[in-house]
Amino acid sequence: MAVLARAEPREPMLAMSETSAIDAASKRLALALDALEAAIERRHEADRGEEGLVAQLHAFGSDRSQLAADLDAAVARARALETTNREIASRLDIAIGTIREVLEANDQ
Repeated sequence: MAVLARAEPREPMLAMSETSAIDAASKRLALALDALEAAIERRHEADRGEEGLVAQLHAFGSDRSQLAADLDAAVARARALETTNREIASRLDIAIGTIREVLEANDQ
């Protein structure tokens, strides 16, 4: 008949310290998991903020394109008005000269 070796009971102090070590490790693990969850949430918030910034940047790009097109149109219109203004000034000078000639001719 085989004799079964019986495990000697551990000392009560040793069992208590192992239990408190396990409890301490469990608490550290819980704190680490809480910190990890908080870090994940901060990262998600940062990603959402980044997505918002990307959307704003795209909107600014669209606005810039529209403003550039509007500016080009305004510059072209201003050049056309300057050309028309010079043409009208030239015609007025000619008309004023003609009127003066007529007036001088009538004065003589």
